[in-house]
Amino acid sequence: MQQKSRGRFERRWLAGRSIGRAAGAAFAVALAAGLSLSACAIAQPPEGGSGSTAPAGGMRLSEGNARPAASPASILDGGVQQNQTLGYYRHPALRGDTIVFVSEGDIWKVSTAGGTATRLTAHAGEESMPAISPDGKTLAFVASYEGPAEVYTMPMEGGLPVRRTWGWQRGGFIGWTPDNKLLYSTRQFATLPSSQTVVLDLNTGATSIVELYEADQGSFSGDGKTFFFTRLPFQGSYTKRYKGGFIQQLWKFVPGAGDATPLTTDYAGTSKDAMWFEGRVYFLSDRDGVMNLWSMNEDGKDLKQHTFHKEFDAANPEMDAGRVVYSHKGDVHVVDVKTNADRVVNITLTSDLDQLRERWVKEPVRAISSVSVSPNGDRVAIVSRGRVFVAPAKARHGRFVELMTTPGVRGRSAIFTPDGQRVVFASDRSGEVEYWSLPARGAREAGDEKMITSDGEILRWEAVISPDGKLMAHSDKNQKLYITEISTGQTTKVFDSPVDRPSEYSWSPDSQWLVFQAQASNMAQQIQLYSLKDKTVTPISSDRFEGFSPAFSPDGKWLYFLSDRNIRSTVPSPWGPMAPQPYFDERTKVYALALKAGERSPWQAKDELFDASKEKDKEKDKDKDKEKDKKPEPAEGKDVKQPPTEPAKEPAKEPSKEPTKPEEADKAKDGKDAKESKEGKDASKDGKDSKKTTPVVIEMEGLADRLIEVPIAPGNYSRLSVTEGALYFGATDGVSERGDGGFTLKGVAISNDKVEVKNVASGLRAYELSADKKKIMLYTGDSISIVDAAPAPAEVEKGRVSLDAWSMSYSPMAEYRQLYTDAWRLLRDYFYATNMHGVDWNAMRTKYAPLVERIRSRAELNDILAQLTGELSTLHHFVRGGDFRDGPDNVAISYLGCEFTRDEKQGGWVISRIYKHDPDEPNKAGPLMRPGIDVKEGDVLTAINGRSTLDVPHPAALLRAKANQQVLITVKRNAGEVKDFIVRPVSGGVQADLRYTDWEFSRRREVEKLSEGKIGYVHLRAMGTENISEWARGYFPVYNREGLIIDVRRNNGGNIDSWILGQLLRKAWMYWNQRVGVAPNWNMQYAFRGHVVVICDSFTASDGEAFSDGFRRLGIGKVIGTRTWGGEVWLSSSNDLSDGGLASAGEFGVYNLDGIWLVEGHGVDPDIVVDNPPHAAFKGEDAQLKAAVEHLKKLMKEKPVPPVVTPALPDKSVKTGPGKNAK
Repeated sequence: MQQKSRGRFERRWLAGRSIGRAAGAAFAVALAAGLSLSACAIAQPPEGGSGSTAPAGGMRLSEGNARPAASPASILDGGVQQNQTLGYYRHPALRGDTIVFVSEGDIWKVSTAGGTATRLTAHAGEESMPAISPDGKTLAFVASYEGPAEVYTMPMEGGLPVRRTWGWQRGGFIGWTPDNKLLYSTRQFATLPSSQTVVLDLNTGATSIVELYEADQGSFSGDGKTFFFTRLPFQGSYTKRYKGGFIQQLWKFVPGAGDATPLTTDYAGTSKDAMWFEGRVYFLSDRDGVMNLWSMNEDGKDLKQHTFHKEFDAANPEMDAGRVVYSHKGDVHVVDVKTNADRVVNITLTSDLDQLRERWVKEPVRAISSVSVSPNGDRVAIVSRGRVFVAPAKARHGRFVELMTTPGVRGRSAIFTPDGQRVVFASDRSGEVEYWSLPARGAREAGDEKMITSDGEILRWEAVISPDGKLMAHSDKNQKLYITEISTGQTTKVFDSPVDRPSEYSWSPDSQWLVFQAQASNMAQQIQLYSLKDKTVTPISSDRFEGFSPAFSPDGKWLYFLSDRNIRSTVPSPWGPMAPQPYFDERTKVYALALKAGERSPWQAKDELFDASKEKDKEKDKDKDKEKDKKPEPAEGKDVKQPPTEPAKEPAKEPSKEPTKPEEADKAKDGKDAKESKEGKDASKDGKDSKKTTPVVIEMEGLADRLIEVPIAPGNYSRLSVTEGALYFGATDGVSERGDGGFTLKGVAISNDKVEVKNVASGLRAYELSADKKKIMLYTGDSISIVDAAPAPAEVEKGRVSLDAWSMSYSPMAEYRQLYTDAWRLLRDYFYATNMHGVDWNAMRTKYAPLVERIRSRAELNDILAQLTGELSTLHHFVRGGDFRDGPDNVAISYLGCEFTRDEKQGGWVISRIYKHDPDEPNKAGPLMRPGIDVKEGDVLTAINGRSTLDVPHPAALLRAKANQQVLITVKRNAGEVKDFIVRPVSGGVQADLRYTDWEFSRRREVEKLSEGKIGYVHLRAMGTENISEWARGYFPVYNREGLIIDVRRNNGGNIDSWILGQLLRKAWMYWNQRVGVAPNWNMQYAFRGHVVVICDSFTASDGEAFSDGFRRLGIGKVIGTRTWGGEVWLSSSNDLSDGGLASAGEFGVYNLDGIWLVEGHGVDPDIVVDNPPHAAFKGEDAQLKAAVEHLKKLMKEKPVPPVVTPALPDKSVKTGPGKNAK
């Protein structure tokens, strides 16, 4: 269940603030047992950068933080493991004396006695899930040779792999039947998304599906007559000790003997990976708290335990002749099930460690997470992939500097100090996220690197430095706002928000006031003002309206901010199709507070009392200032000496009086020798105004009464900035949440005459004004530009910062160590339960850290992260992404929206099924259902683009890379008639959608049939923005029926449950008649007057569960089906890693007023439990749907919906006779 930030949307636009997701935490340097060469290249090698020298005054180190000195070899090898022959082993398989397993993303072979393994595959992509045939001759496995993951086979002694599947739809299992047929699970053939097990004869190519739904893994008995299988696939979230409704359990199926029967109902947790041997079924189960190997007889009795691990799970078991091979803690084990003798197979690898070699990021611009402009706009500070850089605005005017060169350290949110001399950034170098600073030119000597904060306990972010360069405001994940004195590191907490994190803070020009926004108790963002003198926080905007994005005017006389006060619905009334709801678009307007009484608004039109002479004097002063600021432009093409590309360290005059060391310079700035008022003193080394700052005076009394509305039309605005003569703000159009996607930067000159808003640039993800207010940095996601600050269209291309030649290298091993501890810390900082569910989280870090030293690929790191996050026993904990090594090809299959069966006698592939759709929605038709395509089920596809379909193992082989292109197909009908058609195949995603649409349409038709049109049916695949469209298409056509089925089986969640529950809670209470006719209208419009039921199943997840539980708890109706997934701790997926990976954390627990945590870990229990047995469901039966129809029929009979009958019309005529008009 995805939840956006509970505060006003994240606005990451100020200096150094994260762009994209809010990211997070730290890496323990203790894990980096060596250094590596981290390089950056932009035309030539960079200069500068810091080493690992400790800052002056020392830094607080976590235990074991010291690094050994690096030898030249360790610098070049990336600090890899000391034992370079020991790998991390997964997915073992066993046959006879041979074990195969996966390491480095390849498949290896070794003897059961151990020793040095031989590599069998060497493709750049990931190979996995190997399985050896019973005769020991053939190896089956999953590979992505052409891009998509598919099943392949190859000889055990090596050879060319043969592709066996075409559109595998990744299942969770590969195995073999006793008679050497390939066995694999897939979702390729199920219209309702479900795992099925397929048997493939490698000799004939014939496939058959084991007649079971939801069979994700299995094993045949020795005689091939009984199939023992794992019902349900892995539920997606890495959650140890899981006992929700999606538990994997073992079942038994004997074809011809009725439906499958469960075997492991004795335990509410997981029992999976069935393996048959000599009358017993062996499997993995966590019934003692850890996954171990167990067995039972064929009827689920006589339970025995065979392995006894206490900390780490056993995984990926495979059986051969009374021995089970499995992976455990990075090793391969073999256990004899007769004696329970368990041993580790000692394996070494002879490898070039290709995935641990120094690697290059060729387009770092696409990994930028933070960008900030220098005070005078001549440089930008960039954070990309956790590395901090300074780039010149113009390549010919400066050099590209990498500030952080210590490997295995993540930097974030880099900003310049107001003098432009240094860059401040957050770093996890100390073991926690702290703020550091380095010279913008790069560190050159000891002491250049300085640690600013040292008391971090949780993720910090969004530093903003005061104009005088002395103070830094920043906040943390615990929703606290701090001010730190940069020279001493002394930190003061100034605000503690009980609702959400304070944000968008901004300093006054004199550095004595800090303004920020924070949520009030009614959830409205409110502008808050902190006084450094009084140490007080005062709300200065109303909590009746959202107030946000505050900014002082440069003269300190006005405080501008944005506020949502234009509350006008674009929908005029609830009348009309689908009962339109009010929508308040373009709510935001610009406002300003006069900080002192008597200030005349700069927007106020001139009048006879306006002193025009003073205005002219102001203009003259501005012109003089501009002349002073002008610098001579060098003659193009002439040998003219260029001005310094970086701020001078010393003033032009009296150089001997200036300190030369950085630390002395810092002291001089704050000491008496720095005489800031001295005539000619260079107080603007980087373009900073040398004028003495005027103190900002804020008269609190009557402040609210001095609010003005700036004469700018309302819009969807955010990101307000102010210069002396203009305002700038971001604007989005329409309904998308502000802050998401690109925005347009608008500018408007501050004027008391004609006010005209102009577009400055569009398609932006961030912008920032330079400190001198003369430049604007524009960031689009793949480019950075620095342009002149003016409320007019910017010359974006002309101002583009040259980053085309930028690339950087990194040490994978050092990065893996950092990613591991970063993920650990982010889970700590984001997890909703501060007690970490009672888990000793520090111990967990220690537990899994040694495994990191064995990994050789990014996929192996994800395997460890999955185990780590699983210790919290919480759903919505996903591990995905990262910088994987991929193969060179990505050739996707295209599809025709049908299924095939090979028939050589008929000369091709019989079209056995064409996916159906609702004819009212022709846009959902597959390629063979389009007008003019006369193809029917039973026809034979003989050729594609003139090539016989019998020449290839599957027609999909002729449809590779053909999506949306014109393709000629030749089809033969039973009578022998041959026709050609031009079709446009679809992608794999569309093919899956066509299958699903077929199932949905069939369910609706079934309900129509069973209820004789009296019951409506709506299926919701998920609860996202697009799914409210599903709801509208399904609900409104049937809102007036007697019954309604809402089917949330397979619902993947989202966040729109309240919309649908709100619709269902509407009750009709008043009715309108019309002059003629019988169709009534009622209030509330489109309220459902009949009986409603919800169907859910094990796959119903996240917000689908919230909807199901709310439906039941709010008394709307009954829930029918099976217990749901059990994931009700919401998340934002903001705790991403520096390489784009994610180990998500559950962030927002859900409870009720009775003090009960809802749904999490258990699921929603239906009121009426009805299962769809695996075999019956395979045959097309739907017991859950039938139960829902019968339940509604019963209610409709027992409690019929009263008809809407117009009463007799009033008779208000005058009556004659005594007492006739008394009433």
